[in-house]
Amino acid sequence: MEYPKSGPVTLRANLADYAVTKALKSGGVPSDLVSFDFCGPKVAFQGFKPMVRERAFDASELAIATFLQAKVYGKPVTLLPAVVMGRFQHNHALRCIARGPLAPGDIVGRRIGIRSYTQTTGIWVRGILQHEYGVDLNKVTWVCNDDGHLAEFVEPPNVERTPAGSNKVDQMLLDAELDAAILGADMPNEPRVTHLIPNPKEAALAWRTKYGTVPVNHFFCVDKALADTRPDVVAEIFRMLKASKAAAPPPADGIDFHLFGIEALRKPLGLIIQYAVEQKIIPRALTVDELFDNSTRGLT
Repeated sequence: MEYPKSGPVTLRANLADYAVTKALKSGGVPSDLVSFDFCGPKVAFQGFKPMVRERAFDASELAIATFLQAKVYGKPVTLLPAVVMGRFQHNHALRCIARGPLAPGDIVGRRIGIRSYTQTTGIWVRGILQHEYGVDLNKVTWVCNDDGHLAEFVEPPNVERTPAGSNKVDQMLLDAELDAAILGADMPNEPRVTHLIPNPKEAALAWRTKYGTVPVNHFFCVDKALADTRPDVVAEIFRMLKASKAAAPPPADGIDFHLFGIEALRKPLGLIIQYAVEQKIIPRALTVDELFDNSTRGLT
């Protein structure tokens, strides 16, 4: 891909509607250098695979797990130290009431559903189950609907794929075909399921105190050719993202999930890298600094 060496650019972009991106997407953050054509799919994560496999966008929101794999497999994607979506994860693990009581530490030997084994929410939840509840993740069967975003990735042997045309894992959970599931969406208003981790909000706050950080899910990325050719554009995108966040109402609970800058991100990135290696998402550990390049390392 080629980009002009100077002057204004219009970038094909994939970005969901969040409170922190509203001003950017509505034109409330003006720029003489960068314009966006928000041409991504209605559901932004459906654009992650085209971004890393086809270079379908010049700039895109991207799950951090997808980026870690893209980095390992040498895909031309550059990460900005800018989180557009983060959240607590404890409440995304649900269990089927009809299958009887189930404590977080007792899921060994059970079948647990998740959209994709490489889903970032799943990596966080599995890391929590391993490190806070002593679960041997290799002794759990992970039942998945979808493959990963990177074609090079080979799923571990304890991953089971749902047959084509079968019920999705959320419906399988409701139908008592699974013991539990990790769902990316919030817990449904459904009497057949309840939280796998008791008192998930209190558990999440305790986790935050213990680790001194918050989980991060989606970052903003650009095509590497753009970063190499136009570091000024990358810096301007970062400025616009920060301005959009500043225009959003402050979080009611005072917890900032939308971290900016490498130093603010060292702890959560270090944790997700650790979990990704332990769960065989990536074959080797990466340092936080090697996730960024010359166009993004100095952004604060």
